[in-house]
Amino acid sequence: MSIRNSVKAIMMEDNKVLLTKNKDDEGYFYLFPGGGQHNGETFPEALLRECMEETGHTIMVGDLLFIREYIGKNHEHASFDSEVHQVEFYFACERVGNGNQPTDPDSHQVGLEWVELEQLNEMRVYPKALIQEIIGLRENEQRPVYLGDVN
Repeated sequence: MSIRNSVKAIMMEDNKVLLTKNKDDEGYFYLFPGGGQHNGETFPEALLRECMEETGHTIMVGDLLFIREYIGKNHEHASFDSEVHQVEFYFACERVGNGNQPTDPDSHQVGLEWVELEQLNEMRVYPKALIQEIIGLRENEQRPVYLGDVN
């Protein structure tokens, strides 16, 4: 089993965060834009490409905020992705301009949504553990960078 790097964007504006809206058999779920790093790409290069594919936005990549491991066998969808081991790097990002249509959205992706921070706890957002960390960012609390293998 190999370990995959994934980069994710945390874009916040006016007390809202931009998430991809996705649909599966259980209904809608939300993810932070981003995805896998290709061989030879830096993290910022991968994040620029992934955000264009999933959001249509050109971005400025800021500071690394969080690192999360995802070890599939330890999570609720273990039967589906038990062999997955992914290290996710979450960066503060800003949109540059108004953007276009996504160029290559993920297979479950049905749209984008700016979600009020206060509504995140009421939605199926992955990873769930990141919700409180993001709310803490807005409140300028000191946050841990490494989150571990959290849901």
